[in-house]
Formats: sequence, C-alpha cells, structure tokens
Amino acid sequence: MAQRRGENKDLLNRLADAGEVAIQRLGEVPGGKKVMDAVSGLRDRVDELQKRVRALGDLEKRVKALETKVGKLEKPTRRSAARKPAAKKPASSTSRQTKS
Repeated sequence: MAQRRGENKDLLNRLADAGEVAIQRLGEVPGGKKVMDAVSGLRDRVDELQKRVRALGDLEKRVKALETKVGKLEKPTRRSAARKPAAKKPASSTSRQTKS
C-alpha cells in the first residue's frame, strides 16, 4: 500500500511537471502568447462570474422572504373586503305611506 501511495504522488508530480513544460512550450510557439493571455483573461472572467452567481443565491433568499411577507400582508385586505356589511335597503313605499 505504501508503494502505491508513493507511486500516486510520483505520478501526480510527473503530470504537474508535464503541464508546466507544456505551458512553457506554448509560450514559445508563435501566437502562443496570445493564447496564454486569452486563457488568463478567461480565468479572471470565470472568477468574476462565480462571485456573481454566489450573490444570486443570497438575492434569491431575500426575494423569497419578501414574497412571503407580501403574501401575509395581502391576506388581511382580502378578508376585510369580504366582511363588509351589506348596504341598507331603502325603505319601501308602503312603509312610508303608513307613517303619514
């Protein structure tokens, strides 16, 4: 088991070294600098995008809380409209005649 762990670390080190060498060679190739600059710019943009997406999660929570508050505030107005007393009917003409 100990040998395998050592082999895994060695393999990872070799891959990391190969990656570094590949990046250096890419910089030496004509037009390689432009590619490296584009990749670096892409990394920066992805980092900025991650920050914005994280902020969206917080905003979604705030919107959900506000929606529940608005929902609670709307309920009493609906109930009060339903509880309005019926309008009084005008006195009928027969009752007026008996009074006079």
